[in-house]
Amino acid sequence: MNAPIAPHVLTQLSNHHLDALEEETIFILREVAATFERPTLLFSGGKDSLVMLRCAEKAFGAGRLPYPLLMIDTGHNFPEVTAFRDQRAKELGAELIVRNVEDSMARGTVRLAHPGESRNVHQSVTLLEAIEEFRFDALIGGARRDEEKARAKERIFSHRDSFGQWQPKAQRPELWTLFNTRIAPGEHFRVFPISNWTELDVWQYIEREQIALPSIYYTHQREVVERRGLLVPVTELTQPREGEQVVLRDVRFRTVGDITCTCPVESTAASAADIVIETLAADVSERGATRMDDKTSDASMEKRKKEGYF
Repeated sequence: MNAPIAPHVLTQLSNHHLDALEEETIFILREVAATFERPTLLFSGGKDSLVMLRCAEKAFGAGRLPYPLLMIDTGHNFPEVTAFRDQRAKELGAELIVRNVEDSMARGTVRLAHPGESRNVHQSVTLLEAIEEFRFDALIGGARRDEEKARAKERIFSHRDSFGQWQPKAQRPELWTLFNTRIAPGEHFRVFPISNWTELDVWQYIEREQIALPSIYYTHQREVVERRGLLVPVTELTQPREGEQVVLRDVRFRTVGDITCTCPVESTAASAADIVIETLAADVSERGATRMDDKTSDASMEKRKKEGYF
């Protein structure tokens, strides 16, 4: 991903549009707080949720978030990210709720096909259990339309039925930022305040606001193997297969998630400004370049979302 773009381009790149995006996000965050009784903000410690958190601080004031933070932990997350998540929540004085897929496995509500199966898709079950436990009626997430085709056609206020499912053909119109937030008992909304942002917008905002991120978003050396066009990190959970060669590369993560399905990209970008330059030259979306679970079929994400995924 080393981009053939000169560094001086960054000084010529306008970020005035970020004010409009930030204003829209703040408006949506306040709309959720005013409309729903028991909202929560999904917080993984990743870049998108950290951008939302910065907007929430501006919307309500530092240390005054009107809803708790919620994390669904597969037990296979990068330790750098979970440590940063805990640190950031503590700094904000925010309530952090963590629910674990492993607990769902112990209850028998999640059953793996085999011990090595990725737990990522099973987060949906644990999330729906958390919604029932806390009776959440709105979950604020950091999904963006530019990430993936299924996310591109989802509304900002996305209705979920009493089974937690998304019906793409029964979405409500959102004209002139008028949102239909009516729900029946047992239903809830997923709300995506940064839907209209792009990966480039996110990194420009991180650079402008000087938002701290987990270290793995920036260049570091890591052992990887090449598999199906991706650089798979070598870990206890993702071991090399027979015939694969382990190599040491300078890499960074464009997105973070479960270790078993998230891959880095080759990069020497050591700052947000460097990543802005790289992103200008990227011709593959961050999920397309880094997520093994989206490689199974073109409808992978849409199928998971219908079943209750983020």
